[in-house]
Amino acid sequence: MPGAIIAAVIPLLPIVVGLLSLALGVALLRSFGPRYRVGRLIGSTPEVTVAEARGLAGGPARYVRIGGRVDAEDTFEDHAHRPLVLRRSRVQVRDGDGWRTVEDSRETRPFEVREGLEGIAIDADALDDGLVVMPRESVGTAADLPDRVPEGTAPETSIRMLIEQVSTIDHALVMGVPQAGSDGLLRMGAGLGRPLVLTTLAPDEAMRVLAGGRSRRALWAAVALAVGFVLITIGVVWLVVDAVL
Repeated sequence: MPGAIIAAVIPLLPIVVGLLSLALGVALLRSFGPRYRVGRLIGSTPEVTVAEARGLAGGPARYVRIGGRVDAEDTFEDHAHRPLVLRRSRVQVRDGDGWRTVEDSRETRPFEVREGLEGIAIDADALDDGLVVMPRESVGTAADLPDRVPEGTAPETSIRMLIEQVSTIDHALVMGVPQAGSDGLLRMGAGLGRPLVLTTLAPDEAMRVLAGGRSRRALWAAVALAVGFVLITIGVVWLVVDAVL
């Protein structure tokens, strides 16, 4: 009898270890915070054309992905004279192993994403963690920007400035809900409990930016998930074979 019990328990071991491995992988991914969710939306949101997105605006809300070139009637320039429609500047101070934002400012112009002759406006005010572009980063100490850090910050505290931009020379992927505003203009915005996401990067490159230099952690998460699925599969097959034999 003890031998039979042990034989029945052994196939459960890879399933249990697999479940623990899956839990570890999910925990590592969730440690990325809101960026984990943004990355998941970039990778899993169904894509439609801009024309199809416009057609969805009058019906039941759907969260979809579109792609096209950024276009605007009015722009502003950066130091390199690129025609910008959005610039977000953040000052962050070192806080333990991470960074804490102490100043967040943005400048925008109305813009849309166009595909051929079709275009749809983008609700730039709804972009927060969902803005995924290649940031320009400057690192220094609080002594370099004494008027832009909280009072009492030690001068030697590490700080950085991040600048994220979108210009009319960019091609963008946008994830959101097509909807008609109170002004009758069709826009891609947040909805269905999901954020508006805009990236000017290819999906794989966007994932690297979202990892924020923590690519090793993302790799371990992927390994843990893969190992978990393999072990669970082995355990289930083992149980089925034992039951048949």
